[in-house]
Amino acid sequence: MYFKGEITVKRFLYYFAWTIIIGLIIYWGMKYQSRLEEVAKMEFELFPVIMFAAIFPIVIGLFLRLPKLIIEIKENKQWTFDWVRFIAIALPSLYIITMSILPYSPLGQGSISIPEIILIGSPTVTTIAGIVFGYVLLDSFKK
Repeated sequence: MYFKGEITVKRFLYYFAWTIIIGLIIYWGMKYQSRLEEVAKMEFELFPVIMFAAIFPIVIGLFLRLPKLIIEIKENKQWTFDWVRFIAIALPSLYIITMSILPYSPLGQGSISIPEIILIGSPTVTTIAGIVFGYVLLDSFKK
């Protein structure tokens, strides 16, 4: 039989381990981004930096929700997908991310204008939108 204190310690260690893992991923991501920026300065190729700056926050958002999702996976319940949450929160976030990448891509270079909200708050707006998108994407899966 478990005592409440044992469960609390296990829970603390579980979340603390995830905090360390996420911290390491952020650290390695920042090192990789800095290397990408150095290469971009030498080769005058900005697109890989833009792609990384848009995709890396999505990965962080996924990792922020992953510990809870793993706990939910262990439960034996029916899986559902919350379409309302996904459409109301994740899709607008994905739009912001896409509009921050598209003008720099070969597909939309020079022909697509960047919405003003991204220009005013970039890269912060894109970073927040990426974290929100990654988190809400996994959060939309419910048991």
